[in-house]
Formats: sequence, C-alpha cells, structure tokens
Amino acid sequence: MDVDKAVIARLKRTDKNFEILVDGDKAIQFNEENSPISIDDVLVTNNIFNDVKKGTHASEADMKKLFNTADKKEVAKIIVKEGDVQITTEHKNKIMDEKRKRIIDIIHRNAIDSKTGLPHPIQRIENAMNEAKVNISYIKSAEAQVQDVLKLLRPLIPIKFEMRELSVKIQPQHLGGAFRILKSYGKLLKENYQNDGSLLAILEIPAGIQEELVDKLNNLTHGQAIVEIIKKTGG
Repeated sequence: MDVDKAVIARLKRTDKNFEILVDGDKAIQFNEENSPISIDDVLVTNNIFNDVKKGTHASEADMKKLFNTADKKEVAKIIVKEGDVQITTEHKNKIMDEKRKRIIDIIHRNAIDSKTGLPHPIQRIENAMNEAKVNISYIKSAEAQVQDVLKLLRPLIPIKFEMRELSVKIQPQHLGGAFRILKSYGKLLKENYQNDGSLLAILEIPAGIQEELVDKLNNLTHGQAIVEIIKKTGG
C-alpha cells in the first residue's frame, strides 16, 4: 500500500502515544474473529512512532516498559487491537452499521426468550438495543461484542443463550436433502441408520434457529421429519 494512503493507528499508554501506519480496511479486518489477515498485511511500515507526523520513533525502553516487549510486530498487534484506527467518520459509521446487523443476527439465531423458549424477532432485538443506547465498537469484532450487548438487553427483554441437542428422524427417501440441511444448521453428534433405512441423528444447534430448521425439514419431507429436544444447555 502507498504510504500516502495509509492511516494512523494510535494507542495511549500512561502519558505516551504509540502510533503506526496501517491499511485502514485491513486493520479493521485484522480484529475479526478467525481473520485470515496477518499483522504484515496491516502494516504499511514496521516502525513504531510516538508521533508519526513529526517522525519521532518510540524507544525500545518505553515499549518494554509499557508492552512487555520491544518486538515491533507484537507492539503493532496490540495497537491495532486496542487502539484507535484513524479512518473517516463515514467509514466508521459504515463498519459500525455492518457490525450492529451482525450482532443482531447472532442474537436472533442463538438466543431465545427465556419465558417462552422462542427466538426474539429481529425488530424486538433492534428496538431493545436502541432503548439501551448500545454503542458498537468499529474496532472489536461483532462476536466479541455480543456478551456486552446481552448485559444491556437483559434488563429490557427476557433473553438467554441456549444450545439444544435434538433427536431428528428422517425417512429414507429424504436423506440426501435432509442431511445437507442438518449439516448446515448445526453439529451432527451421532448418525444411526435404522433397519428401515431411516436416519436417526443427534444434532446440536443454537436454540434460536430450531424453528427455522424444523420448517426446512418439514418442507422437504412434507411434514414427515420427527424432531424432539433431548437436552438444553446454557443460560
């Protein structure tokens, strides 16, 4: 990346600023869960500065004292993960909007109403987030923010994360399509084929998507799929 197009990532420790030049988009992607982006992809230069514009470099002594390492790449990782990436407000808003939608989707698919056992509609989750005045970080991944968001939502709506183990029985003529659906919705724990050729499977899924899974199986099997809850975990 051209240095002229780089942005500054900044982190303050005690009374000292630490700054690096980065590719803004890749710096944001670096913080995503299971990101394929490495710190080498993010960095435009390997230098650690106290002030990029003045060209003043951070000392090894300060890095050792405040980061417990003088390894520039390790320090850069901390700056990108914990600091502020100086991208435009428009860019920040776009990223935060995308992460907000992702957080809502995660909660919708994984959480349930603790009173009814049913998933919360997306609009209800969104309304509760607005009421709780949830602030979304553009730096942290959506996944890393979910638990903090849930803490703010719990006083407003009855909500909990729950995993379920389901017993699913599929007739032989529907096995091909049903097997693909099961694999795409959860983790297959057991597969037992019965004497009549039907499949009896044990599937682990987030509670919030059970209804969607059952609908898919019923559409495929014309209502012949048998789905039963055998275990619930979480809270």
